[in-house]
Amino acid sequence: MAEIAFIGLGQMGSPMATNLIKKGHRLSVYDINAQAVTTLSELGATAASSPAEAAKGAEFVITMLPNGTLVQDVLFGERGVTQTLSRDALVIDMSTIHPLESDRLCQRMSEAEFSYMDAPVGRTSDHAIAGTLLILAGGTAEQVDRATPILMCMGSELVNCEGPGMGIRVKLINNYMSIALNALSAEAAVMCEALGLPLDVAVKVMSNTPAGKGHFTTSWPNKVLKGDLTPSFMIDLAHKDLGIALDVANQLHVPTPLGAAAREVYSVARAAGRGRQDWTAILAQVRTLAGRAAD
Repeated sequence: MAEIAFIGLGQMGSPMATNLIKKGHRLSVYDINAQAVTTLSELGATAASSPAEAAKGAEFVITMLPNGTLVQDVLFGERGVTQTLSRDALVIDMSTIHPLESDRLCQRMSEAEFSYMDAPVGRTSDHAIAGTLLILAGGTAEQVDRATPILMCMGSELVNCEGPGMGIRVKLINNYMSIALNALSAEAAVMCEALGLPLDVAVKVMSNTPAGKGHFTTSWPNKVLKGDLTPSFMIDLAHKDLGIALDVANQLHVPTPLGAAAREVYSVARAAGRGRQDWTAILAQVRTLAGRAAD
């Protein structure tokens, strides 16, 4: 049983704190929403009047807040956590914030001789209620080991992201891909409707192709990630097929801004002489454009 300060009782934070109480931990909670604090108090938590009061005597301090500015204020502001925080305590920021803000917070905490790690979560508020969140733990090996029993009270899966700041980095990239793909998938779904293609047929097919599974786990591992750009499916052919799809969408008055943007990426790759390379060479081309790597 641990003494935990939990700060940030919103849609995700409240059920996360509730699960810690259910697992037998002693919580001191704070939020600007008095009703949220009252609700947790009725479940057995101790209500705190400030972050500093919540953190007093805590072994762990968990923050679950909307942005980095609020995390900074909670840690270092007037009546902030660091005013009462023990040097033996571990601060775990589970918020989804800008990774460079997280780096600055980590550095500032380290300079003040406090222990800080990031552990943002994946999945939804329903998973927060069920205690089945995906925990993306960024910290030293010692910090992750120490935090794991606490974190697993709120989640069903923990990934050690192998270093301070790496949890928020992988969360950012995961959300970037998921959110962008959501919009591209909407374009594809409306194109299905416009063509009279049953969506369940499209779902069945795409569930077993890179369209549904993603390239990280299908086309890339045996080609570009191994440095092999010999064509299984050439960039020239991918560009042609994408052009056909965009022409169909245009004739059916289906907006496809993401598809159009993707075609420009393939056009740039073709102009760079990659037309007869494997379509996974798009990764190599984007690396080149970013000035980051050779083929």
